[in-house]
This record gives sequence, C-alpha cells and structure tokens, in this order.
Amino acid sequence: MLRPLLFAPLLLIAVAAHAAGLSDLSRPWPSPASVQDVRPQLVELDSSDPFTPAAIGHAASRRVRALLYLPPGASAAHPVPAVVLLHGSAGLVEQRGGAYGLALAEQGVAVLLPETYASRTDLGRSFIGRVLHITETMFVADAYASLAFLARQPEIDARHVVLGGFSYGGMATTYALYDQMAQALAPTGHRFVGHVAFYGPCIARYDNSRTTGAPLLMLYGGKDELMDPARCREVADDLRAGGSEVQIVVYPDAVHQWDGAMARRTIGRHLAKCRFRVGRDGTIHDERTGLPMTGPLTRGISLALCTNGRPYPIGRDDAVITQSNRDFGRFLDRVFATPAP
Repeated sequence: MLRPLLFAPLLLIAVAAHAAGLSDLSRPWPSPASVQDVRPQLVELDSSDPFTPAAIGHAASRRVRALLYLPPGASAAHPVPAVVLLHGSAGLVEQRGGAYGLALAEQGVAVLLPETYASRTDLGRSFIGRVLHITETMFVADAYASLAFLARQPEIDARHVVLGGFSYGGMATTYALYDQMAQALAPTGHRFVGHVAFYGPCIARYDNSRTTGAPLLMLYGGKDELMDPARCREVADDLRAGGSEVQIVVYPDAVHQWDGAMARRTIGRHLAKCRFRVGRDGTIHDERTGLPMTGPLTRGISLALCTNGRPYPIGRDDAVITQSNRDFGRFLDRVFATPAP
C-alpha cells in the first residue's frame, strides 16, 4: 500500500494530467498503425547554421522543414503540451519519428520533428558529408527554432515543451540544456521544461556547466558500445552541478537504436572514445590533442583520430521499446504536471 505522503505527489500529477486532457503516458502506448485521426503537417522553421557555439549569432539563416503531429481537439481554447524530437545521424527515419509522433499525438501531446539534414542538402548529402558539415550546434539551433515556432501556435502550451533526441540528436538534446546554448540561441525566448536523450553518446563536456534548470532523462542500453558509462556519469555530474536533475536509465540487454526498424546487425564506426571540450567562448577543442574544431577539415581530423573501423551493434527490441515508452511517459507526465515558471 502506498503511504499518503508518497501517494499525494502521484495524485497531483494525475489530476494535472487529466485537467490538461492527457492520458497516463506511462501506460502502454497505442500502436502507430492503430492511429487513424492524426496526420503530420509540413511546416517551416526559422533557424541558422552555426558550425560551433562560437558562431551563433554570426551564421547564415536557414529555413528548416519539420513535421508537426497535432492531437485531435487541440485548439486555442484547449492548448496541448508538446515534444520536439531531433533525429539521429541516419536522418529523419519515418519508422521512428512517425511512431513517436502518432502515438504521442493520439495521447494528447503534439510532436514536432525538425528535418535537420534534409533541410541542408547544400551542406552535405552523403553520410560522411553530413557528419562533417552539419554539426550538433546546428541541431541545437533547430531545437530552439522549433520551440520558437511552437510558441507562436495557439494550439500549443509553450510553457510545457520537452526536447528529445535519438543518438546524434540525443547529444544535441543534452547540449541544448546548457544555459550557454539557450542564452545564445534564445536570449529572450522560452525554455524547454525537460530534456530526454535516447542513446546519445557522451562526447562533449562544457567548461561552463550552468544549465537552464530543466531536468534530463538519459536512456541507453547496457550493451550499447557507443555509450561510455563513466563518461556519461561525468557529464551527468556536470549537469547536476549546473542546476539540473539528471536521471540515467540503463536497459541491460539493449544495444543502440532499440526503437528503430532494423533487426540486430553491426554498422558504422566507433566514436565512444571521442572527447571534446566546449569553452566558455563557444570554441570546441579535442581534449587529447588540443586541436580546435573550426571547420569541416579540423572536425574530420578530430573524428578520424578518435574513431576506429570497428562497427557497433544496433537492433530493434520490442520489449525495450515498451520499457522506454513507459520511462519516457513517466517523465513527460511529471514535467507536464509541473507549474511552468
């Protein structure tokens, strides 16, 4: 039996979620195939192309396409919370983005999926070309452009928007939590009420660890070879010292991309041992060599020095999807029920 003091916070969350018209998001989610009354809308965001944080404010502007999933019944009279999801290095994968978009919208949460790569084909089309020319900072720029877009939509409760991301997008989701990034990209704008990093490698640490104060949920697999648990603990400790609550959930048997469409296989190259440092001035350096990352050439050299040719395993796992949906849903229930600042 739950003790009254433990039950009270859960009851408050449930009441707040009911008042907002939300389901209990920790319960099993509907199958995307069963959702009939949600269709994605193509929208455009006003973003930019900063190669590093130091370039924010000086980079070229960029129109970025995005897919918006609105819950049935969302209106100015009944605004809904939202989730922005950043894709991984494979680009916007419909089986993953669409699955989250449909399932969450059916449960009363709007979802916005920026097409960071597809909107920058002039910078890179191949996998390597995109990795070298389209950086995590551009992903973060798209995240805050997404938040600004949602804040203008009367159907959205802009005080309750969560940022999530997968793999490469998971890294950017974590970087967007630093106050240094938020102040540069949205000095007078809204802030995300929470951040969720799905198997985002823990590569960069910031000299200025101050955060926006929002909580972070880190989800990754115990057999994900792109994740370095010790490094992730260091990053988590940085963020806690900077003002954020950080929770790490590890699924013991999961590998990378457990919520994708592919069966177990090996792909890509290892980058778990890459180590970068972001200075207070927004410059980025390789921790081992001190090499500054100023453009695609130095970025390529740094990545070449810290990666190896050995591939890493990925693979869909439906049991882990059920678990991660539950943990993601619990986090959303909690932050959406939190009074906005």
